[in-house]
Amino acid sequence: MSATTADPAGRSSSSPGKPGEPRTPGEPRALALMLRPFAKVEPGEAVSALVLMLTVFLLLMAYYFLKIAREPLILLHGGAEVKSYAAGGQAMLLLAVVPAYSALARKVSRMKLIAGIYGFFAVNLLFFALFAHAGMVLGVAFYLWVGVFSVTAIAQFWSFANDIYDPEQGKRLFALLGIGSSVGAVAGAVIAKQLAPLGPRAMMLGAALVLVVCIGLFALTDQRERAASDRREARTGPASPQKPLIEGPVLGVLLRDKYLLLIAALIFLLNCVNTNGEYVLDRTLLAAVAKGQADPVAFVGAFKADYFSWVNIAGVLLQMFAVSRILHFIGVRGALFILPVVAFASYSVILALPVLALIRVGKVAENSLDYSVQNTARQALFLVGTRVEKYVGKTVVDTFVVRLGDVFSAGLVWGASQLALPVSGFAALNLGFIACWLLVVAALGREHKRRSALLAQQAGAELPA
Repeated sequence: MSATTADPAGRSSSSPGKPGEPRTPGEPRALALMLRPFAKVEPGEAVSALVLMLTVFLLLMAYYFLKIAREPLILLHGGAEVKSYAAGGQAMLLLAVVPAYSALARKVSRMKLIAGIYGFFAVNLLFFALFAHAGMVLGVAFYLWVGVFSVTAIAQFWSFANDIYDPEQGKRLFALLGIGSSVGAVAGAVIAKQLAPLGPRAMMLGAALVLVVCIGLFALTDQRERAASDRREARTGPASPQKPLIEGPVLGVLLRDKYLLLIAALIFLLNCVNTNGEYVLDRTLLAAVAKGQADPVAFVGAFKADYFSWVNIAGVLLQMFAVSRILHFIGVRGALFILPVVAFASYSVILALPVLALIRVGKVAENSLDYSVQNTARQALFLVGTRVEKYVGKTVVDTFVVRLGDVFSAGLVWGASQLALPVSGFAALNLGFIACWLLVVAALGREHKRRSALLAQQAGAELPA
């Protein structure tokens, strides 16, 4: 068994194994070599990585079923303003969700936690499908629910991935997992476009079935990791995956942790910029609808499906051929600067010329980078965290803090509607947010470097940036 040390905060560190040491004996080297064009996969890592890649593929596919199902429901029964206000309401729901999650995490193992959360969401979808069949108006309620589902379900996947991989493995393999995420989003958008004529109910039932399959894939990966007990204990320290994940209050974990606070600030600012940008796009889209469309539902649905498809095609190409190389050459800290720099250029153009075609191009660039480079680098930030940070801190940040940005953006939308602020005004606001975002990335990079050096010192080997 490898030697394990821990710092006073409870962060575990393991002596690295031999290069290429298999996690599961008997796995063929050929499988790892097949994945080398996309990420450096060592023999013995390939099967678990592929199972996780399939899992996140299915999760993103299910999310895009629901994302496309919700758009006509909310936009055509309230408009862009109501959509923005409803996004703010998601943060209010998460005030109840986060304490419930932390209470559950105190009592159950990681696999029971994951199965319980995904099973709960699957049952919810069955009820929504019944309500849709009965002809009930679901626009706001379903939009709120999808917002909670999206941040909670995806956060659980990445918490699990951070828990089973050490920093060196995560830097190599997260790019591969991101391919599953990006391809799943593309597949979800394409399949949902074909399902759209069947109505939201078909997409809800399809997503529920996918979630049940994902529970089985998580269980398979968890079983493989428990079989590799020596390697697991070396990575995670004495905290077993079969024991409850956390102790103590969740709020205290966040408020006392400088690293988590910086990550929270990063996500808050990113989400403010993105949410304001989506409002700008939706408002401009509805202005085009008002000029005369024979079938507004079909027009909005087709526009959104094409928009999501372009975002995800660009995202998957970046994920497959750029992300692993970006992380290799400039590291996690350097990768975090790419999106805000591109977003600053995009909103500068929108400020000068706010037309639908340019806004769509800018949002495609922004979101494709967000879903590939930014998302992988952001997830990798938790590789140098404690187990409590990986599950509890990450869940708080990825749920409540994300939606807190939506609340702030909703307040801006309300104020702007009172002042009749033009689209260019929102572009100017986003430029200010992006300037603050760049300052936070610089501070976060310094803290990440300090933690990486501490782990390298404990492990007796230098970890990559």
